[in-house]
Parts: sequence; structure tokens; C-alpha cells
Amino acid sequence: MAVDDGEFRKKIRSDIPHSARVWNAWLGGKDNYRVDRELADAVTAAYPQMAGIARASRGFQARAVRHLTSLGVHQFLDVGTGLPVENSTHEVAQSLAPQARIVYVDNDPIVLVHAAALLVGSPEGTTDYVEADLSDPDAVVDAAAKTLDLSQPVAVLLLSTLGHLTPADGIKVVQRYLARMPSGSYLVLCDTVKTPETLAAQEAYDSGDNPPYLVREPEEITRCAEGLELIEPGFVSIAFWRPTEENPTAVDQWGLVARKP
Repeated sequence: MAVDDGEFRKKIRSDIPHSARVWNAWLGGKDNYRVDRELADAVTAAYPQMAGIARASRGFQARAVRHLTSLGVHQFLDVGTGLPVENSTHEVAQSLAPQARIVYVDNDPIVLVHAAALLVGSPEGTTDYVEADLSDPDAVVDAAAKTLDLSQPVAVLLLSTLGHLTPADGIKVVQRYLARMPSGSYLVLCDTVKTPETLAAQEAYDSGDNPPYLVREPEEITRCAEGLELIEPGFVSIAFWRPTEENPTAVDQWGLVARKP
């Protein structure tokens, strides 16, 4: 897709934090402003594990995409993708299956400015970007269907994004995404679970002039996967989902990968 950098840069606010840029700061990236770094530091001060969660989430994403690609899933809908980083969904999937198709979805203008980097994939495969809100599954899927073949399995990725919705709305939204997918599709889902420490992080994050991010009870995450078949090792701290390192350190973000029968 064509991206008009000049037009979309006009939408970017450098005086208030943006979730994608704050997340980028936790990952040690450079695509953020002082206001984003200040909020990232405030959350980390309240909850030192936060940067570790951000790194663990990226690792979980890469391992899940790698595993699903090995199972023959070659289509991915990455909702709330954030800013481009190493081992993005298309890089992992197309390294194993060059013909893989990936659609990224986000509503943050800073992500759209960087969409050109997201869209550089293998010549045999396809990558695309949709500007849309995760809370409107039908609009997202309708746009993604221009690239993805919805008669074939699709892996839907919703990673560290549901906190932008209330728990009840989050469950409905995820279930609607999966309702639009064919049998054999997968859900890859993770988010931060509610503890006294993560509630402190939530309060610190809400101190920024930005929408709140709500942590979850574990069952508010697992209910999103009702009717699906969890694959091993089930619903666990994301550090323990098919780890590639010995003795991983648990984090307060839990996740799952589940198959639609």
C-alpha cells in the first residue's frame, strides 16, 4: 500500500505519549519522543518488570509464529502490531515459508508512517498494512480479506493489545475475530495479568495523557479462547511458552495459542 508520510506525520502528537512509542521505549528502540520515554520510565519505576515483559512478549510472538508456520499456517493477521522491530511477524514467517501472507493492523499514525518498513517482505509472499481499530473486527477482517484467503487457516495475533478495551469488550472482540476465520485457524493471545504490582503499573501508565491500559484477571484472558483447542503448553506465563532458553524467568504476562476446530 502507498503511505503518504507527510500527510500522516501531521497526525502525530509529540506532546502526549502514544502506546506504540512507549512500548518502543521499553524495547530500547529509538522511535519515540521524550514524553514517551518519561512515561515509560514512570511505569518502570512503579513496576521494574515492565521492560522485561515487553521483551518477553516479542519473544513469545516469534516463537508462536515460528511454531504455527511449521504446522503449515501461512497467513497471519497481526492486530495492534506496534512499531517495526527485529523478528516482526513477516520476517519470522517468511523466513520459513517465503509464500506467507501477513496483514498488519494498527490505528496509531506513528505506526503507519513506519509501515513501509513493515511491508518489505519476501518476493514470493505478501505483506500489507491496514489502518483500523482493533475494536472493529469486521472492518479489520473485511480489509484484510483483500490480501488473505479466508477460505484457508489464518493465525490471528492479539499481543499486549486488549488492555485498550474493557475486559468484557475484549472477550467479545476476540471471539468476533475468530468467528470470521475458517476452521483450522489459530488465536495467538497474551496480556498482562492483574497483580498488586501490575495494578501499580496500570496506575502509573494512566498518569500519562493517554487512554488507560487495563490489566486482566487470568480468566478474562482465557475466556477469549472459549470453544478453541489450546495447544501445549496451554495458558502460561509467556516466558514458559515453548521457550528456547534454559530456565526462563516468569513474567506477569500470560498467553496462549489455540486452534479453531
